[in-house]
Amino acid sequence: MYTREALRDLGVTPTTISAAQKAQLDDQGFFMVENVLSPSDTAKMRDEFERIHGAEKESGGHEVHVEPGARRISNIFNKTTAFDKCLWIPEVLAASAYLLGEIKVHGANLRDPVKGYGQQDLHVDVPKKFDGDWWVVNSMIMFDDMRLENGPTRVVPGSHHWASINVPYVNIGDWEARRFTVEEQARVPKDLGAPYPGEILATAPAGSAIICNSAMWHSGTVKKGDANRRMLHLTYTRRDLPQQLVQLDHLTKELYDRMTPVQRYLLEIEPPKAGDGILRQPKRDHKGWWN
Repeated sequence: MYTREALRDLGVTPTTISAAQKAQLDDQGFFMVENVLSPSDTAKMRDEFERIHGAEKESGGHEVHVEPGARRISNIFNKTTAFDKCLWIPEVLAASAYLLGEIKVHGANLRDPVKGYGQQDLHVDVPKKFDGDWWVVNSMIMFDDMRLENGPTRVVPGSHHWASINVPYVNIGDWEARRFTVEEQARVPKDLGAPYPGEILATAPAGSAIICNSAMWHSGTVKKGDANRRMLHLTYTRRDLPQQLVQLDHLTKELYDRMTPVQRYLLEIEPPKAGDGILRQPKRDHKGWWN
């Protein structure tokens, strides 16, 4: 099986996203699609978020990353069926295949910053070796409205074409940073937490998805209000790169049995066979999220 065959089985084709959406992804590094989830979908997902987080509390997200000041949950598809629909959002799959080619699920992390927290330094999620060497597509799928007062993500349009900055340690792999050119260094702010010229605070209604090139400069911002901002960060990566959460390491019989062969292929939950090849870059030991 290969990606185009798998996506065709799911009704996803190269025309699932428009030429304008492809151009925005190419030029700005992101685009938004509304109503990828229904109000009943988002209500169910919010309820499951609260149920699972109520059980895991401060350990939530431990399979990937526990973040002080944010409620997190990881390994979600082995814990509930509630979020399965997010895996098969046509625009997310089409955009991921458009940028990456052969794809698989990379990670799926639920996040809701706590009031007074959520601020992050500008960063990219993954590096690149050259312009066009895209590794990951991140889709922020909203269960609540993301508004100015509840910590919207800030993005710097076009910055995916710039040098990679502040890459999380666990995502570096076999990438080796090179010295910045004078022009590249001039773009890097002295204070990575300060507002950046041209940045956009990405607001979006519940049920929408903001689909991003993970090489784009971005960060969380402070949550000033009390309203929840629960979302799923669903990421797809190239098939030659490792998953953030290795699904086979956590796989339950329930998850395997409810997925079709195509869905198992995209989740990469079939046991490897002889001749499948090896990943280009093993994930490093966790020694802290940031450099």
